Amino acid sequence: MGINNIAKIAATVAFLVFANLCYMQTCTAIGSILATNNTIKDGDTLVSGGGDFALGFFSPQNSTNRYVGIWYNKIGPEIIVWVANRDTPLAYSSGIITIDVNGDLVILDGRGGAIWSTNISTLAKIAHAELLYTGNLQLREVDSDNKTKRVLWESFNYPTDTHLPSMKLYVDPKRDDTGQRLTSWRSASDPSPGNFSMGIDPQKLPQIVIWDGADLRWRSGPWDGRAYLGIPAMASMTNLNGYNISKNSEGVIEVSYSYFNDSFYTRYVLDSLGMLNQFVWVKEKNLSYTFWSGPDNECDLYGRCGPNGRCSNSSSKICDCLKGFEPKYSGEWKSGNWSGGCVRSKQLECEKNGNGSWKGDWFLKMERIKVPDFADSLAGGSLKECGDNCQKSCSCVAYAYHTIIGCMIWGGDLVDIQQFANGGLDFYIRLPASEQGSLDFIDREMAHVAFLHAIRKKEMKIVIIVTVLGTTLSLLACIFLLWRRKAKQREHKENQNKKGKGMLHFNLHKRLKASNDSSDGNSTLNDNVQGAAAAELPLFGFSIVAIATNNFSDENKLGEGGFGPVYKGKLPGGQQIAVKRLSKSSGQGLEEFKNEVVLISRVQHRNLVRLLGCCTEREEKILVYEYMHNKSLDAFLFGSSTKEPLDWAKRFHIVEGIARGLLYLHRDSRLKIIHRDLKASNILLDEGLNPKISDFGMARILGEEQILARTTRVVGTYGYMSPEYAMQGSFSEKSDVFSFGVLLLEIVSGKRNTSFYQNENTSNLLCLAWQLWNEGTAIELIDPALGGHYEQEQVQRCIHLGLLCVQESPKDRPSMSSVVFMLSCDISTLPAPKHPAFTGISPLQSDSSKRNHENFSVNDVTMTDIIFLGR
Repeated sequence: MGINNIAKIAATVAFLVFANLCYMQTCTAIGSILATNNTIKDGDTLVSGGGDFALGFFSPQNSTNRYVGIWYNKIGPEIIVWVANRDTPLAYSSGIITIDVNGDLVILDGRGGAIWSTNISTLAKIAHAELLYTGNLQLREVDSDNKTKRVLWESFNYPTDTHLPSMKLYVDPKRDDTGQRLTSWRSASDPSPGNFSMGIDPQKLPQIVIWDGADLRWRSGPWDGRAYLGIPAMASMTNLNGYNISKNSEGVIEVSYSYFNDSFYTRYVLDSLGMLNQFVWVKEKNLSYTFWSGPDNECDLYGRCGPNGRCSNSSSKICDCLKGFEPKYSGEWKSGNWSGGCVRSKQLECEKNGNGSWKGDWFLKMERIKVPDFADSLAGGSLKECGDNCQKSCSCVAYAYHTIIGCMIWGGDLVDIQQFANGGLDFYIRLPASEQGSLDFIDREMAHVAFLHAIRKKEMKIVIIVTVLGTTLSLLACIFLLWRRKAKQREHKENQNKKGKGMLHFNLHKRLKASNDSSDGNSTLNDNVQGAAAAELPLFGFSIVAIATNNFSDENKLGEGGFGPVYKGKLPGGQQIAVKRLSKSSGQGLEEFKNEVVLISRVQHRNLVRLLGCCTEREEKILVYEYMHNKSLDAFLFGSSTKEPLDWAKRFHIVEGIARGLLYLHRDSRLKIIHRDLKASNILLDEGLNPKISDFGMARILGEEQILARTTRVVGTYGYMSPEYAMQGSFSEKSDVFSFGVLLLEIVSGKRNTSFYQNENTSNLLCLAWQLWNEGTAIELIDPALGGHYEQEQVQRCIHLGLLCVQESPKDRPSMSSVVFMLSCDISTLPAPKHPAFTGISPLQSDSSKRNHENFSVNDVTMTDIIFLGR
């Protein structure tokens, strides 16, 4: 054995002895630099310059495994931004971080074995590891004076699930590799690499994409120098001007961003569910909130409607074919399987000619579009030049123009098109002359160009003949359609009471506009909503619904509410549905039916139930929904003991989902909607126990600038109505916030608010929660069914937040945006709650036993009823 090898072995042994001695003597890392022969043991931390970040050992929630990670030092190890040993956790708190004799940064177990290493390619005599103020852990070779000679390794080149400011994600289009990606945790308690990854798609027009394994899950759309075209909300984030996509001198595409304000921490995180979230932490207030999250809805999922299909969250049917296209597989399309997409109904004129001529083809203008994937850039300094260039090639089937990006063209199938309510681009799609339809829908500039071209070709006579003939045929067609429409209306009236067959479509506005208006001063259908509701919604024939529910048999009955019974059903294609049938004795009628149909068909969110259609035959009022396998939340909270009790993690997940759904209704949807009947029985749970708010029969719409409205017809459910609404008929966003607070306390406690009426010590759940809060024993409110298995700080935060939501004065209650924000806050930052509503003793308490305390929705509440509200 050579002298050099003996020396290396001796040095290694000496190092291990030193490391173990250091561990036993509780050595502490100093400052932001770890030098050769120094160690960081479990319990010690390396802190960055400025004190923003720390490196050390941690355990994820619900796990005893130990990992080395980086987190926000001023917040605590709850927010991990980087993990070293993702695949090799330590079982005990005996780990050590050090730099070995080769200059590698290593993690050692209690016996001195290396479980993780930076694995640098060249040896370094003297190496230092420094945690920079950016959160980047950098390993450097230094000289005898500790001056940097070269950077050997840095954590920013090996990200986990978090993209921090100053970190660059990159991809080299010339190389056949995946580039640098974020990779999700497997779960909240397991940092090992999960199924989802995020990185740059190195097309000619780069974009950010999320993969689920090898499959695309979401894409941002092209970068325009300021925002991603597929994220309309990003265009308004003007303070994020540090975000950038660039290409360096070697052609490598890089994505990076900087702090937009020194008073904030900001980060992008790819979570274990495949969601990319932008989180912001306000340093001064020690508060965190979600700035942006995606994919945000069903249409954000990649290629949701297949090739040449368009996805729209604001439409009653989420997928439709582009103009000039029809479903490839009509049977699957009707059953809700849109993956096959659409194909052209008629061949393009240029394809018929076989010579690439564009004559006869037209371009349809579509507004507010998330442009499809696989865009090519094309020279062209204006929209007109872009269109001209696309016209000249039959392989160009669509184009779009952006002042910064320039001309974008597409050939072949159009994949992942989304219709936005706001934002997006004008998108022009090639159609044959036979698909022109009304000139209102055709780009008149393209028509004018075609017309001038015909003149130049001395084809004026043909143009005139075609124009006259086309106009004549159009007039004849209009006359025939009007006659046919009248005939169908007469036929419909004659068959109104006959057996219905199949699924039809109807114009909602025209079917309902003649119905009685609300007696409420606040009409449910204002002019804007009536105009928006004039869209087609599937109308099921009564016979179809009857067959699907086995003629509304008791075996298929799921439950019954104020509207009427609800049945489970199955359509001929196998799709499971839930059918809500208006009871003849129900106090709810046409007003509530119109509300449900109009509102829920106009809003789309992962935490709102989806309406599939309705039935109005035989004087029936029937609503058909997607089927929720786990029925409603009240069945879990207050139902029979045969159901598996909800653990705390699931309850908190449900709370967050309900809050996000309400926030969407109040602030993020195109309509400002007040639900007015939020309760446990109106929260449905899907297979994954994801909550979906249902029953919009009593909802009301407020104007965009409107804060408060009044009604003489108070509707809602005893125990959930806010005092200002129950007593004065005033309702606002804060009315729903009150109901949410009651529901939140019910989820924590497993008790109904109205189940205390025979209790001598307290009149309702709000009263009990307030008493325990004042006694400092609020944690006793927790549901005994949890058996002590819960996050105590999280439970206390929910109780605290619930009491904030049920305060008597609406101005004291938080908004839903604040509620969503505070659900992730440190409990010490929440304001102290004031006395809740409905916790006093009623002067008529002695008569309370005479009341029927069943938890039904009602249409009209008298002042006598209000005295007993909540008991």
